[in-house]
Amino acid sequence: MKHRIVVLGAGYAGAIAAGRLARRLHPDDTQITIVNADADFVERVRMHQLATGQQLRRRPLSDVYAGTGVEVRVARVTGVDVDRRTVALGADEIAYDTLVYALGSASADHGVPGVAEHAYDIAGSPSASRLRDRLAQLTAGATVLVVGGGLTGLEAVTEIAEARPDLDVALAARGALGDWLTGKAQQHLREVCARLGITVHEHTAVARVDATGAVTGDGQVIPAQVTVWTGGFAVHPVAAATTLTVADTGQIVVDATMRSVSHPDVYAVGDAALAQGPGGKPLRMSCASGTPMAWQAADAIAARLTGRTKIPKAPLRYFNQCISLGRRDGLIQYVTADDRARPALLKGSLAARYKEVVCAGAAWSIAHPIPYPVRRRRIVTTRTETLATMS
Repeated sequence: MKHRIVVLGAGYAGAIAAGRLARRLHPDDTQITIVNADADFVERVRMHQLATGQQLRRRPLSDVYAGTGVEVRVARVTGVDVDRRTVALGADEIAYDTLVYALGSASADHGVPGVAEHAYDIAGSPSASRLRDRLAQLTAGATVLVVGGGLTGLEAVTEIAEARPDLDVALAARGALGDWLTGKAQQHLREVCARLGITVHEHTAVARVDATGAVTGDGQVIPAQVTVWTGGFAVHPVAAATTLTVADTGQIVVDATMRSVSHPDVYAVGDAALAQGPGGKPLRMSCASGTPMAWQAADAIAARLTGRTKIPKAPLRYFNQCISLGRRDGLIQYVTADDRARPALLKGSLAARYKEVVCAGAAWSIAHPIPYPVRRRRIVTTRTETLATMS
């Protein structure tokens, strides 16, 4: 019987892992299924563009995996039984021999009252589309507040301000604007915000959101007809409900090959996994982390199933942080392997083009997870023997 590999989630990490496995393993020996709630691959790094009314290219998963042998199952995962090796898809169920868990993350309100009821987010296509529709209803002079000064918040606030110069747009950041970047990078952010007419509230913690805006921890009221929440992400709750070893964040704890430390037939990649990067620092939730994690997991699974003792190592490190600041400006902050800012950076239109190349390349890699000819290797053991070896 074929070895059943099930991949949960078709974000960047899950989609790349499934395609890479299909190109590493012989189809006569394996049955690879990817389960995703949406029939299309969603470019999450472009959700701020979708929110401002830009048209994004559709990428049906059926087209992405055409001719690869990967079966696409459009369904929502409602549970995983790691002892029975089954995944619940509503009233249905699917069994696996090896599981790749890549269910990702969603926007998190961190317990701030009113966020769920009154704020919008851009963590996924449905929520970004709701924000797009709401922004389209606003007339000149309407107020928009983006809460969160991280990468997502910076991209959202500059995209909105550029697309709708008739709006009064503001940003609330818990710390100083871009305080993890170099001084030159921070100065560029200030110049861009000034040019776009963005009001920046630094060192501002939002304690409550209501229908008319946000209230800060010190009682200041920031009026907003639309509040956009980019204050962080939380992982899908399915893993925490299993017997998998998970961190306080709900992320699955994995070893250097992205294998669960408690269940050897389960691998986790992307936002769903707690993996150690350079210097023992956990990899942050990002496409920059998820892609090499997917490479590592797929290559480790393929190596173990085909009897190879040496497992290839993916570059689990950082090179830069790419920030789009609207369509015509950007910032590329070069970083150390453990994600600390280095003096070098790109800014302006060149950085905007660089970021576009990175985003396009990430989407291209979904359909081309190995950009060179590769041999599909045969599994060297039966399913029972393989499971015993992997344990």
